[in-house]
Amino acid sequence: MSDVPRNRPEVLHAPWRMSYMDLLGREAKAEESPASDAGRPVRASTFLREAWLDPSQDAERLVVVRTGREDMRDADGRARGGLIMLNRYPYANGHLLVCLGDARMRLLDYTERQRAELWSLVDLAVELCERTLEPQGVNIGINQGRAAGAGVPEHLHVHVVPRWGGDVNFITACGQIRVLPCALEDMMKRYREEWGRMGYKGKQ
Repeated sequence: MSDVPRNRPEVLHAPWRMSYMDLLGREAKAEESPASDAGRPVRASTFLREAWLDPSQDAERLVVVRTGREDMRDADGRARGGLIMLNRYPYANGHLLVCLGDARMRLLDYTERQRAELWSLVDLAVELCERTLEPQGVNIGINQGRAAGAGVPEHLHVHVVPRWGGDVNFITACGQIRVLPCALEDMMKRYREEWGRMGYKGKQ
């Protein structure tokens, strides 16, 4: 083996593990109880679904933006609209979650129109984040399924995370601690004030 340092990780191919991964997937499906209809989550309620169903608690549940209502539905009965809300346990200051009111486990469980609506909400969340905080970068992503890191696999949601150089430093790596310089309540106020200035025509 060469003594020259590698600048990328070595790849080890282990194709025999695929049968094990397939087995895990089948076992996970077998443990799930039947859904009420195609794509519906197993868990009856999540904090995302509860936030959608009760607009009167928006401030307490850190909902920054709400579009549509539970009684606004498509011809197939699916609710229209969604939420942009603060993550109560953020990766970085100003971490937003974006979801539709209709709770589904997979991106492709949504209709084409719903996916367009979701990405439109993500566009709004990114614009709101950039205008409010002027970050140096933004992470945008979905963790679909528990194996992919989803904390609420029953209700697909998108993470919008503002980033700055050095925002996650040695204290996170060494002490498993994240330092957030702004209180959630103050961040909520900043986001809502900027949302008001944006004057989005479709806001409720």
